[in-house]
Amino acid sequence: MHRPRWQQEGKEPDYRFSLANERTFLAWIRTALSLLAAGVLLEQFAVTLQPRGVLVALALLLAVLACLLSAGAYQRWKSNEIAMRRGESLPHGLLIPVTAAALLMVAAVLAGMLLL
Repeated sequence: MHRPRWQQEGKEPDYRFSLANERTFLAWIRTALSLLAAGVLLEQFAVTLQPRGVLVALALLLAVLACLLSAGAYQRWKSNEIAMRRGESLPHGLLIPVTAAALLMVAAVLAGMLLL
């Protein structure tokens, strides 16, 4: 099987670090899948919460966030692999703060809807 150019550069990292990086990637994918499921749940089953438009917007936001997390998880995995091959520090990204901010907003809006 053909390996991408970036996998051929630098020194092959210890397989334990590569496997840990892969487990982290899979954790991000599970999180994205959970967010997608939460969006579907909100749109399909939260029939008593009003206004309905806000609920649909929150469900859509969760679905978009799931898409961004899926793409970001791959990018983070790849960046970490490249950094390990080059012997560099692991890069920092926006995945964690963006996810936290979006979920904080969703939770705040849902709390407000439940209280009203």
